[in-house]
Amino acid sequence: MAADPKGAADAGPRGADALVEAALGGDRRALARILTAVENRTSVAEIALRRMYPLAGRAHLVGITGPPGSGKSTLVSALIGAAREAGRAVGVVAVDPSSPITGGALLGDRVRMQHYATDRDVFIRSMAARGHAGGLASTSTAAAAVLDAAGFDLILLETVGTGQSEVEVAAAADTTVVLEAPEMGDEVQAIKAGLLEVADIVVVNKGDRPGAQRTASQLRAMLVATGRAGGGIRDGAAKPRPRPKEPEVLLTTATTGDGIPELLASLDRHRARGRDAGDTPARLARAEAQVWSILADRLRAELHAPANRDATDATMRKVAGHELDPFAAADELLRSTRHSG
Repeated sequence: MAADPKGAADAGPRGADALVEAALGGDRRALARILTAVENRTSVAEIALRRMYPLAGRAHLVGITGPPGSGKSTLVSALIGAAREAGRAVGVVAVDPSSPITGGALLGDRVRMQHYATDRDVFIRSMAARGHAGGLASTSTAAAAVLDAAGFDLILLETVGTGQSEVEVAAAADTTVVLEAPEMGDEVQAIKAGLLEVADIVVVNKGDRPGAQRTASQLRAMLVATGRAGGGIRDGAAKPRPRPKEPEVLLTTATTGDGIPELLASLDRHRARGRDAGDTPARLARAEAQVWSILADRLRAELHAPANRDATDATMRKVAGHELDPFAAADELLRSTRHSG
């Protein structure tokens, strides 16, 4: 029998352990509590992730990104249905814009996916971006690891949908799906934003609209013309991630389900190729992104700890007054953390 998670989130390490046991035993309320702790970066989250991370690594993480209006949430809902027909358990981390007042998620993708609300093998979590750039919330990858450990076979990471700065999803996902809608003029913007560079699969959604076939043909031509072969994502921490010579371009109509089985089959093929290759670059990029994020958080916390706060504030005031340049300030703060350690 699973441990009772009631009040576990506030009961210290033992309570957190009980919460993890309950979540791993299939208690969805306990799982939701852990995800809330992860989003809020509480001590419970760290305890839970230390326990659950070694159990993760089995799920297929699929990033879904693209410009507003391309139908990401509708496509995610359709993919859930296709995966459930195949007997797979599906987890969704849907990142929404943040309220400027409360910081909470707007739009609420769960409202759009209520059909699966009573399915115990579907778990949908909306997360607020909270100002984090790149289309994901800063804790999205950790949330995906929790769902992975809890036994979900397919995990869909849906980005905010700004359409301009969403390449971060490629470091978080095993397979990245970029959506475009026909005749919206977003193809060139996608190239400028780097979205097509990180795509493993490009989907022209709303395929029943006029011009859908033309848009798909244009995208295929653009992917060849822009030298897509050998591309990869690179940021400050992640190494280039090898990509297929030319990503598959598919047509779907998520509202009717047309093309969704073909998309699911394409996802399976990409996953199989990754497994055959060991999938080392994708997993290494994800590991680096997670570790660098934790290091940045811990460094920031140390610099704002009571013992260092005055010195940190004084350094920041020097930079603000142009008495010290930002590079020298960073060096000074790093030296102070070494001495305090």
